[in-house]
Amino acid sequence: MASQPAVSSVEIVQEVPNSSVEDDTNVDLGEPVKKRCKVDDPTPLNEEQLEQRLNGILCCSVCLDLPTAVVYQCINGHLMCAGCFTHLLADARLKDETASCPNCRCEINKNLCSRNLAVEKAIGELPTDCQYCMRSIPKNMLERHEKHLCMDRMTKCQYHRIGCTWQGIFHKLADHEEGCSHLKKTGVEVLKALEDIDRQANEEMRMLRSIFDLLSFEKITYHDLQMKPYRTDDFITRLYYETGRFSALGQQWVIKARINDDQRNPTMMWERKISYQLVLKSKISSNSIDVHFVVLKGPFGNAKIKPLIYRFDFNSDKSECPYNYLPLPDSNECNKLLSSKTINFRVIMFQVPK
Repeated sequence: MASQPAVSSVEIVQEVPNSSVEDDTNVDLGEPVKKRCKVDDPTPLNEEQLEQRLNGILCCSVCLDLPTAVVYQCINGHLMCAGCFTHLLADARLKDETASCPNCRCEINKNLCSRNLAVEKAIGELPTDCQYCMRSIPKNMLERHEKHLCMDRMTKCQYHRIGCTWQGIFHKLADHEEGCSHLKKTGVEVLKALEDIDRQANEEMRMLRSIFDLLSFEKITYHDLQMKPYRTDDFITRLYYETGRFSALGQQWVIKARINDDQRNPTMMWERKISYQLVLKSKISSNSIDVHFVVLKGPFGNAKIKPLIYRFDFNSDKSECPYNYLPLPDSNECNKLLSSKTINFRVIMFQVPK
């Protein structure tokens, strides 16, 4: 019978610990898994930082401010507030260039760009601080809060129409009105204040009366016109607008318009105005034509034009009246007109009888 080889004591000692290590790693001894340390005060989500990040995402790519109303986007999704969008289109019109997105440089116009209603609603839900009480109010409720609800809003005394100059916080209004000195004014002093109010009302009524007087004239005509943009032949071209010829009061007429009194570089000016002139194209005899004319918002236009009547006596030597400002409320309305392909309006002309 063959004898088995002897195993040394050293080898046995080396094998035992190795087998024990393998058993420890493979056998579940029921020990709990190591857990994370408990934190008593976990750090909450910082809502202020979230709002700041959303403001950075939803802000206008031109002015970097959060839009207040309408939001436009280019074909690649970059956002622009309505004011900056029309300003970009107006600048491109003045420079005779193609308007482009300030981020991706893609072409922008009213046909390619669209409103982003989701962003408009999201911006309306973002909180903003009231300028009076500094409370955090959703943006879509801020205007109503500041005008009607805020107790710290600025207000006037109800007797300001008779001369009281007090202005203060709304919750102090009742205390002021109880001791307002204008309650003790005499009738003569009140009449002086009412005269100033009547003077302003009479100016508005004078305009209405003049319009009614013009409507009594025999020769009255109105036309809905379009002014199209053109460029001058100068080395540095300038933008101007002109209508086609139209017949009125038995004559041929044209209306021209220019920007900022034909300033060399109107794109460098934030304030912009449109002025227009009425041009007689027909040849007339020695008799002059005394004409009143007014430009209004037409059925196909969207400009906010305040009625203002001008008068000029046309004759063979004076066929062009001076340039008169188109009465627009602000430069933003001017940019809206410049951003459009054409300017649509209505002109009413009255011939003064001799």
